[in-house]
Amino acid sequence: MPDTIAAIATGQAVSAIGIVRVSGPGSISAAERVFRPADGRAMSAHGDRQLVYGRLVSAGGETLDWCLCTISRGPHSYTGEDTAELQCHGSPVVLRAALDALFAAGCRQAGPGEFTKRAFLNGRLDLTQAEAVIDIIEAETASAAVNAAGQLGGAISRSCAQVYSDVVDIISHFDAVLDYPDEDIEPFELPAYEGKLEAAAGRLESLLGSFERGRILREGLRAAIVGRPNAGKSSLLNALLGYERAIVTARPGTTRDTIEEKLLLGGVLLRLTDTAGLRSAPDEIEREGIRRALEAAAGAELAIAVFDGSEPLGAEDLETISAARAAKRRLCVINKSDLPQRLERGRLLAEFPAAVELSARTGEGLEALERAVAELFPLPERAAGEILTNARQAEAVGRALDSLRAALGALRAGLTPDAVLTEAEAALEALAELSGSSVKQDVTERIFSRFCVGK
Repeated sequence: MPDTIAAIATGQAVSAIGIVRVSGPGSISAAERVFRPADGRAMSAHGDRQLVYGRLVSAGGETLDWCLCTISRGPHSYTGEDTAELQCHGSPVVLRAALDALFAAGCRQAGPGEFTKRAFLNGRLDLTQAEAVIDIIEAETASAAVNAAGQLGGAISRSCAQVYSDVVDIISHFDAVLDYPDEDIEPFELPAYEGKLEAAAGRLESLLGSFERGRILREGLRAAIVGRPNAGKSSLLNALLGYERAIVTARPGTTRDTIEEKLLLGGVLLRLTDTAGLRSAPDEIEREGIRRALEAAAGAELAIAVFDGSEPLGAEDLETISAARAAKRRLCVINKSDLPQRLERGRLLAEFPAAVELSARTGEGLEALERAVAELFPLPERAAGEILTNARQAEAVGRALDSLRAALGALRAGLTPDAVLTEAEAALEALAELSGSSVKQDVTERIFSRFCVGK
């Protein structure tokens, strides 16, 4: 029988509300040791998920707080075990004293992610749902939170369930014919299952195809602003952020180092780097800044190349084009649209898939930049939660897809059924690892080590 764990589920800073969680066979009795309901009834006499008002007491019986307590009996709880939750005023001192009282009542300190891990081990969540918990906690955009919430609701598992069921049908039919030759079972004709294998592979291919955009949804996109000195790179960064993050002067070469900030643009989380102006630098410090600028562009998934629309295209602008080519994707920004225009646009339109005219000084045209970024990185047209955001999950889906493709190849080559079904069984194993129904302990430990204590 597992022991009973307790932890503070909210942060250590002062807040309006603080929560202490308890899970395990001794949860309700531990709650009764530290909480005195105002109605005089024991907590065990109250129903599940009822908020009960009363006194929180220390191990010595002193009143620490007037707060709320709720219990849930297993298996109908988050962890699948008996649980209790104390909702106190958010004093770190009170929360710590409550935790000490629970330890005195027989609980132990929960480890990182141990509540969610117990939910997984007790069958309340599969592994994709458990991973979605930390994704919700770490979500930096509303879109990421919505997708993680869909995954917590089982969207990934449901999208793979039909694949799993179809492959199991094929294998079980073959095994039934093989094991019970005298029974009246429909003959096993492997070619009849080609369409089912194709459909299963197609579903996995579609799911796996969402991963690249899903990774960006979860982690953000590495982006670099590049351009010649005084093209308006730092002004653009400031305009996008809405405050003066970078120093802007009329003197060329003001930015000597990279400046990194996160912002949401066109629904895409950008990890945006402002860089030194590209030119033949007169001193060693600026040359190092330019080296870092080129390095940032080469490592970027998006280069935002800024050009001064009030000046003709020059040699330094050609360096900007060259730097932008090193990124996976590139976008042209023609800045200073509020000034008389002298820039020849033909060369730029030939080099960039999209060009936006704007004024970083006035803000006019920033909406067009948002639209351009959104068009470069559209979200897949899938239901909430069906966008793969996790590298472990993508790897498992990829292996399952490879095995199904190999099974189809063996079938079309006219190989024996066992050659086809060996690959089909490998696909099932990969899908089992995806959901966690068959997964190594070290993988499980690594997943839950990402969690904070109390989750």
